[in-house]
Amino acid sequence: MLRSTFAGFTTAQLGMAASQRALDVVGQNIANINTPGYTRQRLDIVSLNTQKGDFYNADSVIKVGYGVEMTGISQLRDPFLDIQYRSQIAKVGTSDAHSAGYEQLATIFDESTVEGVRAAFQDITSALQSYSNESGNDEFDSMVRSNMQVLINLLRDDSIRLQDIRTDMQVGFASTDIVDVNELLENIANLNKNIKNSQILGNPALELQDERNSLLDELASYLPITTNYRQQTVGPGYSVEVLDVVFTDTNGKKYKLISDGEAGSFSADVSDIPVQLHVSDYKGDTANITELLGDGTLKGTLDILNKSGDFDNTDVKGLGYYEKALDNLVDTFAKAFNEANRALVTNPDGTVVIPEQWEDRPLFETKDKSDTFTAQNIKIADKWLSGEYRITKSIIPIDGKIGSTSSDNINNMLNLMGASHTFQVKVDATKTVKFYTGSFHDCFAELENTLGIDAKSAETMLGNQIAVLNQTSNSRDAVSGVSLDEEGMNLLHFNQSYNAAARLMTTLDEALDKLINGTGVVGR
Repeated sequence: MLRSTFAGFTTAQLGMAASQRALDVVGQNIANINTPGYTRQRLDIVSLNTQKGDFYNADSVIKVGYGVEMTGISQLRDPFLDIQYRSQIAKVGTSDAHSAGYEQLATIFDESTVEGVRAAFQDITSALQSYSNESGNDEFDSMVRSNMQVLINLLRDDSIRLQDIRTDMQVGFASTDIVDVNELLENIANLNKNIKNSQILGNPALELQDERNSLLDELASYLPITTNYRQQTVGPGYSVEVLDVVFTDTNGKKYKLISDGEAGSFSADVSDIPVQLHVSDYKGDTANITELLGDGTLKGTLDILNKSGDFDNTDVKGLGYYEKALDNLVDTFAKAFNEANRALVTNPDGTVVIPEQWEDRPLFETKDKSDTFTAQNIKIADKWLSGEYRITKSIIPIDGKIGSTSSDNINNMLNLMGASHTFQVKVDATKTVKFYTGSFHDCFAELENTLGIDAKSAETMLGNQIAVLNQTSNSRDAVSGVSLDEEGMNLLHFNQSYNAAARLMTTLDEALDKLINGTGVVGR
């Protein structure tokens, strides 16, 4: 089979067309060098050969192709780097949520620049010391009571602020985080539809794919996801690529959040503690995944809202830890002073009743009449407030009577302020967890220190993970990002190939002119 005389012109024309289209792609890349999420594109070409083999062949018959064929325009992406990036950004989301939670708690427990609970404890100590020195002057009883009230107010304010932080985080989790995740799922599913429809019509929809990849990166910051690209037949002998998005919980169970154009959703119940998180896959099957998130902003926020560290045997000291520790500090303090203020029952003449009997004179009561004091239910006892009784100054009888000017019990209370107490939280009917042993003042300081350590740890972890994320992002940009140097070289390269193809056409024209006009006439 003879090669067509004009086949060379077709080869040159295809080469010129391919080079021109490649220049168009380079121009598109350069124009979008500053476009967020843009992925570098390239022209896909293959060698074109439409000749079939002959039944009879000879060494002298040399087959030559017919030029170049453009098969499409594709993006330069590394799927492994996408997986690595999205895995790392989920870890960043976890640490970022932890760090944000501790930052809010620091406004309550960081008293390095303000006078608060620790100063109130010191003021109580000073007031008791003054009362001990002037035990005959009952005005100092009012001074102690006033300082006790200041302490109660500060502790109550801290507890209310803790509750406000919890409420704000719960509302934000349900009305912002969950809503954002559901919008991302819906938008990705809609993009899947648009991309598939465009591909069916012959448009690769690369810009829509860029938008989808940006949304996938954002979704990965909320929870760990994996993507699966598969071919879907849309007609006889024709298929297009569709995307599935899968979430895998810590038990290994997979939930298909997006299948082609169908999307699942998330829902949260913030009406109680712990906050509950549910996922519905694209079919509508629902499951509780509150404790099954591996990483992501959703997990980090749930950690702060639901976990109590040592008090529930979890790895994060969330809001529950500081709420319970603060309440136990209040309970231990109130019960210690109520116990210390008991008085011996005396006869009308002041002598101690024999056998000895004790009268409770509580300095503190609970607003709800419960047996356990908390930062929100504690108050000054009504009878102490009304003056029906005061601080019990002495419990040591002298010559059978309680001395009016003795201060042994005030000194006992003064010692209580500096004594070592065991602070512990009851986890359940059989388990109690001790979290500190020391004075009341030092217990609150320990909460400050614990929060500082937690916040520093979360901040350090976040910084390390961001560094790794940036490295992965740089590696991904090296593949997918637009480089002016590389695109400049491509401009020169494809311009030269265009000129060479044009020169080939000129050369073939000269050869054909010689063949037609310069041969076959003998003797001229």
